[in-house]
Amino acid sequence: MKFIITATVAMLTIAISTTAQAFCGFYVARADTSLFNSASQVVLVRDDDRTVITMANDFQGDVEDFAIVIPVPTFIERDQINVAERALVEHLDAYTAPRLVEYHDPDPCSRYELKSMAMDSALPRSAQISEEDVGRFRGVTIEASYTVGEYDILILSAEESSGLIEWLDDNDYRIPKGAEAVVDSYLKQDMRFFVAKVNLKEQAKLGYSYLRPLQVAFESNKFMLPIRLGTLNANGKQELYVYTLTRTGRVETTNYRTVRLPTDTEVPEFVQAEFSDFYRAMFEKQTLKENERGVFLEYAWDMAWCDPCAADPLSSDELRQLGVFWVDGPQDGRVGKGGQAQNVFVTRLHVRYDKDHFPEDLMFQETGDRQNYQGRYVIRHPWKGNSSCDTSAYKAAVKERQEREAQTLANLTGWDIDDIRGKIDYIDGVIPEPGEVPWWKRLWQ
Repeated sequence: MKFIITATVAMLTIAISTTAQAFCGFYVARADTSLFNSASQVVLVRDDDRTVITMANDFQGDVEDFAIVIPVPTFIERDQINVAERALVEHLDAYTAPRLVEYHDPDPCSRYELKSMAMDSALPRSAQISEEDVGRFRGVTIEASYTVGEYDILILSAEESSGLIEWLDDNDYRIPKGAEAVVDSYLKQDMRFFVAKVNLKEQAKLGYSYLRPLQVAFESNKFMLPIRLGTLNANGKQELYVYTLTRTGRVETTNYRTVRLPTDTEVPEFVQAEFSDFYRAMFEKQTLKENERGVFLEYAWDMAWCDPCAADPLSSDELRQLGVFWVDGPQDGRVGKGGQAQNVFVTRLHVRYDKDHFPEDLMFQETGDRQNYQGRYVIRHPWKGNSSCDTSAYKAAVKERQEREAQTLANLTGWDIDDIRGKIDYIDGVIPEPGEVPWWKRLWQ
C-alpha cells in the first residue's frame, strides 16, 4: 500500500493519509475553529528554552492510513511524549475564540444605567530497518522506537535528505515534489524527525474512535513552528491556530507581520444570525489586506479571568495537562478563584497559509506585553417598548447608529452596502436612499 503525504496536519509537517480532508452584554456566539474547514491546532507552552507542544490534527479518513512526520530540534525520549485528551484543546479554543456580544437599549425615558451581564451560549506498515539496511539508506538511523497510547513512534536522524526520502519511499510513503530541499534545510539545522502512526490494536484496546492530540516536551533555544513540509502538496490554503501559554505575555511572530484583527466594532442586528458568514468574510478581507502574509491575533489575555467569557478559563489541572509545568496546583500560590492559574498568559494566533506566501517556518518571540485583547463584535438592540416621553431624538440617534453600523459592516467584509441596508430593521421603517459614491472611491476599483 502506498501512502500519500498530505498537509492535513497543517501546523508542521507532513501527514500520511489517503484522504486530505480540519464585555459585558449577553454573549451570543463565538468564532471557534469549526467555522473553517481543515483547521489544525497547535498549543505551545513556552518558558525560557522549555517547550511543550500539543498537536491536534484535522485528519479525516481511515486511521490505518494515517501518519505524521515532524521536524524536532533534539532527540526525544519516551517520557517526553504523551497523548492528550481532545477536550483540552477544545476548551482552549472555546475560551479564546472571538465572540459576538449584544446590548439592549434601555427605555430612553428612564434615568438609569444599564447594568451589563455576561453569559455563555449557551504510518504505513511497520517502519523497521536492520543495521545492514542503514548504509543502503545513506545514513538514516532509527534512534528510538516507542509506543505511546495508540501511537507507534520513531525518532529518525539522517546524514542526507536524499537518504531519508529514499527510506520513507521504501517504507511506502509517497513523498511530494520538492520535499528534498525542505528536508535538507532541516538536516542542516541538525534537526531530527518524529514519525508517528496509529497502532490499531492499542487504539481498539483504549476504545477511541478518533485521533487524540500528540504532545512532545523538549528544550531548545528555537521558538518556532515548522510548517513548510505541510505546504508541499497541500490542496489550497490551510488554516492554522496557534495557542501559546507563557509566563511573560503576548507572543508574536518575528518573520511575518502579527496583525490585530479589528475589534470592538458595532455591527447590525442581523449579524447575530449570520455571525459565521460575517467572521469568515471579515477574516478573508483582512488576509487580502495583508497580502496573504499576515499572522492574526485573535486573543491575548491573562488566564485567570475573561470578559465576556466565551467559556470558563482553564483550570490549573487542565493547564498542567497541556504542559504548563510551572502551575502545580492551589498550594503554589498562583491560583485564583475556581482553580484558574494566574501566572499564565494565553495568545491565540490564526494564520491562513500556503507555500507561496509563507515560504519560511513560523518564528516566535515572547513579549512583555500583558495588555488584554480579544476579537469582540457588538450588536445593539434599539428600545421598541412603550415610552412615556418624546422619543424622536432617540430614534434619530438610533437611525444614525444603524447607518454607521451598515457602513462598518461593509468596510469589514466587503459586502454590498445596499444589501446590508436591506437586512436592517431601521427604527423608522425607512431604508436610506443609496448615496452618491464619492469620486475618489471609483479611482482604483
